[in-house]
Amino acid sequence: MLHRNAVEVLEGWSAPDAEQEELRAHYLRHLAAHPDGMWRSCRPEHVTASALVVDAAGQNTLLTLHKTVGRWLQLGGHCEPGDTTLPGAALREATEESGLSGLTIGREPLQLSRHLLLGGGCAGAYHLDVQFLVTATAGTEYVVSEESHDLAWFPLDGLPADTDHSVQELAARARRQLSRA
Repeated sequence: MLHRNAVEVLEGWSAPDAEQEELRAHYLRHLAAHPDGMWRSCRPEHVTASALVVDAAGQNTLLTLHKTVGRWLQLGGHCEPGDTTLPGAALREATEESGLSGLTIGREPLQLSRHLLLGGGCAGAYHLDVQFLVTATAGTEYVVSEESHDLAWFPLDGLPADTDHSVQELAARARRQLSRA
C-alpha cells in the first residue's frame, strides 16, 4: 500500500525544474525495480520521507540538530510498516521528532533530495528523500527527541551558516511556495 502510494505521489507531482524531474524519474525507476524500495533494508538506496516544519505565520522553520549527522536538518526519516501514505510517513516523523501536535501537511512534495548517508545504520546507502511542507499551529511547544541534540526555530531566510545546501534549497522552495499562497 505504501509503495503504491509513493508511486502515485511521484507520478502525480509536477517537478518544478529539470533537476527535480530527473530525481522524480530516478525515484520512480527505483520503485519499479524494487518492491522493497520503501524500506531501510533496501540497498543501495531506499525512499524516506521528511518534513520542513514551518510556524503558523510561515516565517520560521523548526530544524533538528541531528545526533548522527551533527548538522541542522529538517525532520524526517525512514518509513515504517504502519505507514500507509508517503505524506503520512513524513507527518509521523515530524510529530515524533518534534513533539508538536496539530501539524498539517501539504498534499504534494516540496522537493526531492538524494543523498548518501555517511554514518549510522544506513552508512553507505542513499536516501531518496521526499520532502513535504508541514505547518505547525501557533503556541505549540516542541520537545527534543532522542534522535536530536537540539531543536530550534530559525527564520526561513536566516538558517545557520553551516546548514546543508539541500536544506537551504528546501527552505527557499518553502519561501517561494508560501509567498504564492
